[in-house]
Amino acid sequence: MKQNRLASFIILAFGYVIATIGGILIYNRLPFDYPVALLLADIFATIITFIFSLVFNNASVYDPYWSVQPIVIMGLYAYLFKLNTLGILLLVAICYWGLRLTANWAYTFKNLTCQDWRYTMLHEKTGKFYPIINFIGIHMVPTLVVYFCTLPAVVAVYEGALFRPLCIPFICLAFIAPTIQMIADIQMQKFRKKGTGGFIRTGLWKHARHPNYFGEILMWWGIGLTCVCAMPKMWYLLGGAFANTLLFCFVSIPMAEKRQSKKAGFEDYKKQTRILI
Repeated sequence: MKQNRLASFIILAFGYVIATIGGILIYNRLPFDYPVALLLADIFATIITFIFSLVFNNASVYDPYWSVQPIVIMGLYAYLFKLNTLGILLLVAICYWGLRLTANWAYTFKNLTCQDWRYTMLHEKTGKFYPIINFIGIHMVPTLVVYFCTLPAVVAVYEGALFRPLCIPFICLAFIAPTIQMIADIQMQKFRKKGTGGFIRTGLWKHARHPNYFGEILMWWGIGLTCVCAMPKMWYLLGGAFANTLLFCFVSIPMAEKRQSKKAGFEDYKKQTRILI
């Protein structure tokens, strides 16, 4: 079954439905304020996803969680509360980002025998400590980062924050960012289909080595700044966007760069092309 693409999709969908139902049940039963209850429910759903990854011996079971989690959270709050203009814009922006990213994952997903090269590398490097790295580094840290990235939108919806003129450039940024990612991903897919190898030097990739990561970073600054403009006293909600930036700048990008450095001509490519913008 793991080698069958359709069966793998069905298994993953089942796992995510279980995780979603479990998270909602936990959220409804916890006697805490909504940010804490949501966080604990999110962690519980991640644990269920982690268990599925152990069952199928593949940490990439978690990969869609990054993009599905915010859609589920915003969908839940859209159901619980009446959305005003700001809430609708935030919901649409996050759904646009999440659906696009999930679609890109689905397009590149082969089956449950395939695992992200980064997880395999971590497994080889950490050996018997890999289960801990898998749970904390691959599953829990990204869950916490994207939770805090989504939190400004959750608070804005819960508090009924009003849309202000200062929000306009940043909500626009939240729509532009996933569009940048989409263009970058399509360009990369076309390049890989050619099978020429080497480095992509066309389109957005001509100007930056990681335009897709740049779009991901911009997305959450757009969401965060939109919400802070609507709720100036809650500036600390930008912590999620800041943590996301650190994750990409100090973990994701260095890992990708290290892999690319094994290709001939990387140093020249690095000198000729900026890292993000």
